[in-house]
Amino acid sequence: MSIIYPHIDYQKIISDAWTSYNPKRFIASIEDLSVNVSTNKVFQINFIDNSFIMVKVSNFGTYENFKEDHDIINVMANNLEYPYDLFLSSSLIKNNEIYIHRYDDQYIEVWLVFYRAVRIKNTLPKRLNNYQIEKLGTELAQFHKVCDTMTPVLPRSSKTQLKDILALLRKLEKPDSNQKFYGNKTLIKEQCELFIKNCEDLNYHQFTKIPVFVDWNIGNFSVRDDCSFFSRWDYDWFRTSSRVLDFYSFSRVVSDIGDKTNFSYTVTQLNEERFLLFLQAYHSVFPLTKKEIYFIKEAYRFFILNYVIHRGRFFFTNNYAEKLQKEAYEMYLPTLDTQFNPELIIDTLNI
Repeated sequence: MSIIYPHIDYQKIISDAWTSYNPKRFIASIEDLSVNVSTNKVFQINFIDNSFIMVKVSNFGTYENFKEDHDIINVMANNLEYPYDLFLSSSLIKNNEIYIHRYDDQYIEVWLVFYRAVRIKNTLPKRLNNYQIEKLGTELAQFHKVCDTMTPVLPRSSKTQLKDILALLRKLEKPDSNQKFYGNKTLIKEQCELFIKNCEDLNYHQFTKIPVFVDWNIGNFSVRDDCSFFSRWDYDWFRTSSRVLDFYSFSRVVSDIGDKTNFSYTVTQLNEERFLLFLQAYHSVFPLTKKEIYFIKEAYRFFILNYVIHRGRFFFTNNYAEKLQKEAYEMYLPTLDTQFNPELIIDTLNI
């Protein structure tokens, strides 16, 4: 279930953090803009001169990974050129590094970062037409190409998919694990081991790793009038990994059913004609390999294991975390190897 800490005085934590950062710029008010579907919280600090900045407060993962992620994002934000020069938000700097405030007491440890708000243009409709699908395919490919060229100048990331899967396997060894995972310990263990085996068979360690944002639902980015990328926010699932990790989210964005408030993480849209159209547009700009196509299934497996089963309580409300986890045990994982057909994609792209 999701974790909520109603006794935490976020206003005081943020105020103290800002005073440590810049005591000569005075706060008029602090607004909580959090949508409260995860443990991460977002605030807006309003200053007496009518200017403002944003604040992200998190206790997900580790402080070290939080800092690494924001270091990478900040370098990207400051180095991306047109048309991506306004795409990402930059964090505030002090003493030549990102200022991250770390707070802990007997109840909780959190860390926060101050950042500039991104400008927002158009959001996509809930159901896309073919032009919009193809445009998103070429846009993601072009953005991935830019990310690929930037990798030599980016800070290193210690966070890997294998480490996340091994952390889940270690959690399964705890005495109360079968109860925590509703009696599905054996299934989860089998799926983790299958992920590791298939990654080895595909030589995943040799794949090119680039910055990926993973969660591309239409509430996380905006586009220009021609549907090209304009800005992106919400970096909760950011990591350095294979570009393939971005595909599942886009398969949901372009799916025939469209964006839904009541959703599930089914795998079937990865073989929809609309997603094949998206991949054709992507492939024409930044060609995919056959091994990457096969890895789409493993990227989905990892997504379910890590973000739904292992970390779901951090990203979803209580009821929704339980709903998605139940579906993962009963539907997503047991049917994955029969419901996803990589050969259909390979044939469509003529690889």
